[in-house]
Amino acid sequence: MTEHARVPEQLPGELTLRRPTPADHPRLQVALAEWWGGQGGEAGARQRQLLVPRLFLQHFADTSFLVERPDRALHAFLVGFLSQTEPETAYIHFVGVCPEGRRDGIGSALYDRFFATARTAGRSQVRCITSPNNRDSLAYHARMGFRLEPGDRLDDHGVPVQEDYNGPGLDRVSFVREL
Repeated sequence: MTEHARVPEQLPGELTLRRPTPADHPRLQVALAEWWGGQGGEAGARQRQLLVPRLFLQHFADTSFLVERPDRALHAFLVGFLSQTEPETAYIHFVGVCPEGRRDGIGSALYDRFFATARTAGRSQVRCITSPNNRDSLAYHARMGFRLEPGDRLDDHGVPVQEDYNGPGLDRVSFVREL
């Protein structure tokens, strides 16, 4: 696939969907620092940036997507992969939509494209995680048909939380969606 090969998809306006390349890494790093409105301060931005190293764009590009505007500015992205350990599972690792592009259906289009990719690869479920304090993400995944997986405890809102999932103090909520 060429560096800027299009992936067929209907997107609003003149947005373009394509596979990411390692050359996209600096732009993703900027988005990871800026698109979350300062959530977690500098430490939160750095943590997000560390979650999407260049290797994802080198080794999982066939199951990941970028959305660009006509001026090639980054609009949205989804980084996902097919589990090597669980042959029935695909995993959505990180998704972002620029603040001005939220609620325009781009996130859902990316998820739907990933679901189709997973089905084509013979996968029957998709998994992902989020932070327990990311209420928007929790609601979004529920709307997308994901169900919460059991946790070690329930938070103040009754959400099952897996304590120390990504290390000490890095609790996560785990989701699964059948395809």
